[in-house]
Amino acid sequence: MITKCGYDAMDRRKLVLGICLFTAIFLFTSSMAGAVRIKDIADIKGVRSNQLVGYGLVVGLDGTGDGKKSKFTLQSMVSMLEKMGVTVDPNDIAVKNVAAVMVTAELLPFARSGSRMDVLVNSIGDAKNLQGGTLLFTPLRAANGKIYAISQGPVNTGGFSAGGAGGSVQKNFPTVGRVVGGAVIEREVNVDFSGKKMIALSLHKPDFTTVTRVADAINSAFYGHIAKASDAGTIEVSVPDRFIGDTVGLVAMVENLSVTPDTIAKVIINERTGTVVMGEKVRISTIAIAHGNLSIVIKESADVSQPAPFSQGETVVSPDTELSVKEGGDQLVLLESGVNIGEVVKALNALGVSPRDLIAIFQAIKAAGALQAELEVI
Repeated sequence: MITKCGYDAMDRRKLVLGICLFTAIFLFTSSMAGAVRIKDIADIKGVRSNQLVGYGLVVGLDGTGDGKKSKFTLQSMVSMLEKMGVTVDPNDIAVKNVAAVMVTAELLPFARSGSRMDVLVNSIGDAKNLQGGTLLFTPLRAANGKIYAISQGPVNTGGFSAGGAGGSVQKNFPTVGRVVGGAVIEREVNVDFSGKKMIALSLHKPDFTTVTRVADAINSAFYGHIAKASDAGTIEVSVPDRFIGDTVGLVAMVENLSVTPDTIAKVIINERTGTVVMGEKVRISTIAIAHGNLSIVIKESADVSQPAPFSQGETVVSPDTELSVKEGGDQLVLLESGVNIGEVVKALNALGVSPRDLIAIFQAIKAAGALQAELEVI
């Protein structure tokens, strides 16, 4: 009997341990169902790209460049030729194979001197096509006025434009092109990243719940209180002693941690396209809805009465109007309170309305105070 009782107690302990393990796995899996990486919802403060812009000329066009109305193009050509030792009179220039363009680029963080990046070329004159042109030496400046890159190279428009006196055909936008690898970085943006003793994470969408979850995930992963939320969008992370000088390794570990971001209940409505998008947390209180359509069709026609030949009568035109009115016979529908997005969708589908009618229904539900979500019209 003693042996049997021992086996029963051991079996019970194993059963309880198995249930606890299954419950823990289930809870962990459920909590990670909507989890995303920290790198997908937050940025490292101070690690960002910079916008560059420059003014240049595209040459070699097949008669599709700027005309005489673009005075700044002529001035740019004269100035460029004078720098090369050629003196010309602006009145003597009548070419259509040159176009004035604005060149833009994005200087990525940690980009080093000598590396290349793509630039975007946009016509600012009356040029019709940049296809086949070549961008000349163009300095690219940042907001501080300093030159960070030099761009030059053939322009790829990714489209075409052709036509004649009776018609034309066009694909994409031939007045916008890209120079692949056309800019060489000349100046670096100095960032002392490896020597930092504290890094800050900035959430893409500030939220108190999400920022707390991110801080808790970091503290749990490093077994210490190294992260704290300073506001709804910022998490300050102290670099542990073992990561001093290896901040890159710390960031690599932090940005791959998974958290479940929290979102507010929101319904997005686009009246131009009839699009309705609902978030996961949208709820509708119990409400009764009646929605009917009124359709009015008016048809106009003309009855023409002509007199007999060789008579003194006149042709008479009398209008004939046909009017029909049709009103929907929808009855009152009761929508029960939904506990999840699936039940909300089922309740709304029961009305059998179109997306544009659904927009009016959502606006009415919000006005009645039964929509437990934010309604945003874009």
